[in-house]
Amino acid sequence: METQNEKIGQNVTIRPVHHEDIPAIHEIAVLGFGKNIAFHPEHYESQIEQFPDGQRCVEYNDRIVGASGSLLVHAQQFQDDHQLSGICDNGYIRNHDPTGLHLYGIEVVVHPDYRHLKIGQKLYDERKRLTRKLNVQSIVIGGRMPYYHKYQNELTPDQYATKVINRELYDPVMTFQLKSGFVFRRILTNYIPEDQASGTNAALMEWENKAYTKV
Repeated sequence: METQNEKIGQNVTIRPVHHEDIPAIHEIAVLGFGKNIAFHPEHYESQIEQFPDGQRCVEYNDRIVGASGSLLVHAQQFQDDHQLSGICDNGYIRNHDPTGLHLYGIEVVVHPDYRHLKIGQKLYDERKRLTRKLNVQSIVIGGRMPYYHKYQNELTPDQYATKVINRELYDPVMTFQLKSGFVFRRILTNYIPEDQASGTNAALMEWENKAYTKV
């Protein structure tokens, strides 16, 4: 099942990721995350094969400026502590389950020169649209906490998350997710071992699909 391209603003289009888009998306991922964290081209190839509807990109003036990736999972797969590598099959998402009731987001990348266009918000809105279309219960994310390293000598990850929730501290990822309607569930330890900025932690965030109907 593949949706059509959608015009979402002047010169801005959101659409499915194609194989020829992979070099541009990989370049943006390396810019945003660094080579140690970014997925490799072979991961994107597999993601497209396993779940094409879950892989989306944004074009601005015919240039790819952002992308997102996801897979469907069951609740028991994220109820316990887990790592990104485990939940997404080391980036290949061969564990994608079409019967899963939760859309698990594994990546959102935006070119730094185009963040003023709110590309990230457009990709999150597209995930919400897909969640409603597929009639699944929620979107789940292991969100990075890239400003945590500034406070890790004085705050535990839970204390940091609480301060971000209470708007006492700002985190570019977690604050954005909270404003997008996501709820903090708990801290995931050692989620991305290479993510030193987050102290290797992540915030498990969830957006519930109020339109979900049990079938």
